[in-house]
Amino acid sequence: MRIALLTEGTHSAAQRGDGGWCGRLVEGLPEHEFRLFRLVRGDRPADPTGVRGLKGLQELPMWGRRPAGRGPSLHRRRSYARAYEDLVKALVLPGERALFGPGLYRLAELAAEDSALPAFLASGHAHRVLERVWRSPGADTAAGQPLVRDVLVAADLLEQCLRPLSAPWYGTGPAGLGGADLCHVVGGGPAALPALVARRLHGVPFVVTEHGLHLREQYRSYRTAPYRWPVRALLLSFFRLLAEETYRLAAVLTPGSAYDRQWQQRCGGDPERTRVVYEGTPAVTRPAAGPEPAVPTLVWAGALEPGRDPELMLHAFARVRAERPEAELLMYGEEGVPGYRAHCEAIAERLGVAAAVRFAGRPKAIADAWEAGSAVVFSALAQRSPRLLADAMLSGRAVVATEVGVAREVLGPSGLLVPPRSPQALAAACLALLDDQERRARLGLAGRLRAQERFAVEPVVSAFREIYLELVSRYPAFPAGGGEAARPFARPAEYWVAGAVMGTDREGAARPEERGAAGPFARRAGDRGGPVVPAMAEVG
Repeated sequence: MRIALLTEGTHSAAQRGDGGWCGRLVEGLPEHEFRLFRLVRGDRPADPTGVRGLKGLQELPMWGRRPAGRGPSLHRRRSYARAYEDLVKALVLPGERALFGPGLYRLAELAAEDSALPAFLASGHAHRVLERVWRSPGADTAAGQPLVRDVLVAADLLEQCLRPLSAPWYGTGPAGLGGADLCHVVGGGPAALPALVARRLHGVPFVVTEHGLHLREQYRSYRTAPYRWPVRALLLSFFRLLAEETYRLAAVLTPGSAYDRQWQQRCGGDPERTRVVYEGTPAVTRPAAGPEPAVPTLVWAGALEPGRDPELMLHAFARVRAERPEAELLMYGEEGVPGYRAHCEAIAERLGVAAAVRFAGRPKAIADAWEAGSAVVFSALAQRSPRLLADAMLSGRAVVATEVGVAREVLGPSGLLVPPRSPQALAAACLALLDDQERRARLGLAGRLRAQERFAVEPVVSAFREIYLELVSRYPAFPAGGGEAARPFARPAEYWVAGAVMGTDREGAARPEERGAAGPFARRAGDRGGPVVPAMAEVG
């Protein structure tokens, strides 16, 4: 079947998936035809995909300079304005949230006809619409009235976010989204816009895979964004409504953890259409770490920033040193906040453990970090991704982690979980492992086996093979007329199997050749259920 992969190259998770996760998916399913549709930055060259076996690659500059093009005519400008007004109302008026979908799809339909959407969104007419609705009574402006500069900034950001609506990807030919059997969105966010439009225009179903939720990352990043609060509120409202619309219409949601699944369900994801598929990693084939160091050593890894709470690790290590004076601490990671390493070094000096603590920076290979310790410790206040935790487990070292985010789901009974912000509990867990070599070995082996089972690549590929086949059977695509070549999976599998229902087109109507008793199997007139009975002429 033809599968369109949609990613946002400007987003870290999608970029990582584009070169690694997507590549493993394409290589693991060579029986399918994959095409990559990627949103990239317009102000710098796009990174190479790193995906072998693609049948095609199309890119759309999303951030940066607006694409050239003329605006709509006077008559069509009024249609654009009405659709844009509905969209803005949904973003700023709590009682008009239902207008988001209709406004979005109307803009997409207009853009498909004349490609004038980017020019309209950058026009003074669109700015006046945005300003009028944004300043209307009852508008949610995050406790601050938008200024003229806020209108200009927000209009520019919305134009860039909505740019995929005017992408030249919606044709029905082999290279268009309308010619795909299904779309697979990797990363969520604006990458889902083409899938939503393809579903609207052509009835193409889509799957959404998120390894780290796009909406959650937007909430985190906009806390420090260089915009005033009214602009932040408007953009976060756009991403929130986009996530809700995406989760509502996705045929299948495949979050990377049960923790992410809970977030999706709070944003409207249907539990019946959600299936957790862990992010596979080739590290499962990596050999376990070698012998432990001669000196009892704790390894901590992560960005040096408050969210990872290295301060908790330092306070807990001071308690460990009081019981085990020979213990050492290795802290791997780069500064996530300027000056934070110096802050941590000052804390170690004040606690009297600076001589036993080494800030090792970024390791050449992450496996080298785990091998340097007797046990691995994670002290984060929020553990959103299982990636680093699973990699530590694959080393065969015993793991201690604060019980936040995905930690319990990933570690299970194969590691030690402690409450966050508790140096006493963290120190007690570390001492329990340092004092018992047999327990360290037992937990390390259990963790490695658990991670190998959950994060192997083969189960991921098998899961999506099943999902693709299930979707194509539920959303059958039939060959087009006019002598065009038949597409793969032109008839769903149940067409050829006894007991199947009559084939239908995407609008639910029976195909002309099946309205009678054509096809391998035919149902008797008037039958509404039960097994399909072969026609007498076919029994022979």
